[in-house]
Amino acid sequence: MSAKKVIKTQKLSRTFKNGEIEVHALTDVDMVIKQGEFVAIMGASGSGKSTLLHIIGCLDRATSGEYDLDGVHINELDKNQLADIRNQKIGFIFQSYNLLSRTTALENVELPLIYDRTGQFSNSKKLAKKVLEQVDLADRIYHKTNELSGGEQQRVAIARALVNDPALILADEPTGNLDSKSSIDIADLFVQLNNQGKTIVMITHEPEIAQFAKRMIYLRDGRIISDKIIKDRSTKEFALKELEKPVAS
Repeated sequence: MSAKKVIKTQKLSRTFKNGEIEVHALTDVDMVIKQGEFVAIMGASGSGKSTLLHIIGCLDRATSGEYDLDGVHINELDKNQLADIRNQKIGFIFQSYNLLSRTTALENVELPLIYDRTGQFSNSKKLAKKVLEQVDLADRIYHKTNELSGGEQQRVAIARALVNDPALILADEPTGNLDSKSSIDIADLFVQLNNQGKTIVMITHEPEIAQFAKRMIYLRDGRIISDKIIKDRSTKEFALKELEKPVAS
């Protein structure tokens, strides 16, 4: 039995109007991402990767083309339905963590469950604790976010993205604010989560972080120019060794 399609786009395009000028941010993007994949999306600044992320994440709409997310046809949904889909099916991770300051790790991770309208999460504290343990923050549960390092804050953000068991984890430059060592730790955590069955789409401009994924999609000028399996994936051990090598002068 083949894995189900979590993301399917057909001829997805997004055009922005700037006065009389039309900017084609995305053009005819055809893409299928199946359950259990770990995909890195790369491209230079202005290649369309953020626009694609916003459409996949139901934060923006395509100008034309079709999009299905976990079996739901997104095109016809209204704003409230899109918000529900975002809350139920997608876990977002951002470069800047987007945590509430002066609140504990636990309270931050509980938030999506408190806002969930399906009524299926009665035991929010227990679930939040469980995912914080999953991302190696068992000893930081009651620390306020301003008492945590950048890497720990990003782990809280990852726990928050995981807590309602979404169909898709969407990470937008998740290591962009971190030092090299913390970046490798976060990339390795994604590998562990993916090994547990999580479907992950990560936008990154860092090739060494993209190498942790199973597949790489490269965008240029709003089009997919390559989509290939990563043959020699990076590991935490390899990446840390590379860090220790002296820089050639």
